Amino acid sequence: MYAASREALGAARASLQAELSANTDGTGAGRIGRDLFLVVDVLDAERSLRGLLSDPSAEQSARERLADTVFSERIGESAQKVLRSAVGQQWSSARDLVDSVELLGREAFLVSADQQGRLAVVEDELFRLGRIVAGNPELEIALTDRTADPERKRQLISRLLYDKVTSVTEALAAQGVGRLSGPPAALFDTLSNMAADRRDQAVAHVRSATSMTELQQQKLVDSLSRLYNRRVTVHVEVDPALLSGVVVRVGDEVIDGSGAGRLAAVRKSIG
Repeated sequence: MYAASREALGAARASLQAELSANTDGTGAGRIGRDLFLVVDVLDAERSLRGLLSDPSAEQSARERLADTVFSERIGESAQKVLRSAVGQQWSSARDLVDSVELLGREAFLVSADQQGRLAVVEDELFRLGRIVAGNPELEIALTDRTADPERKRQLISRLLYDKVTSVTEALAAQGVGRLSGPPAALFDTLSNMAADRRDQAVAHVRSATSMTELQQQKLVDSLSRLYNRRVTVHVEVDPALLSGVVVRVGDEVIDGSGAGRLAAVRKSIG
């Protein structure tokens, strides 16, 4: 995203934060998120419309009026204000506008979860969903099929998650798979990390050769928190192929303390 779009996103995010501050019970934030996702769906389907709303040669007031005309009766007043702010900015591309509205929708949903005290639950559900999809090749193929109708993908993930996760997790997952551009597990990891960032925590993805006790997990959390000088939340999955030990990934940094990793290092040294 170029500088112009980053500045535009910052201005639109300020508008979102102003609206969220007036909706503190979680339901208002969720409504804003749903409305912004609706806007994304419409703009994805209407290439000419997203071009007009992001046209830098058009008057700002004209872009805002067009947004009002198309969406004022379809979304709530708060979301409309956020959209009006977004289309009033100068974007580097129409795609940046649409992707940024989606991002703001995600942020609104996470605020909703936070206001309801469910943000940690949402973070964990999204992480585990990523692991489930990564371990199910048939589901992964269905979600990444570029010829499939996006709405059918959303219905598929919604059926799988119905009554098993929070409404925020289901909404974020369904929206994400409808616009999937890469591995679904990566999408769910991104969403989980967004929730962790809102909790002001780093995320450690841990693969362990065996199940870890609560005490072992807490010791690992304490060690990583000291190492990175901030609170760390740990997501653990069991991977017997490691033979022993653990592999920890925090962002782009990987700490390999597994038996398989040590064995690979020995092989490399004598190769």
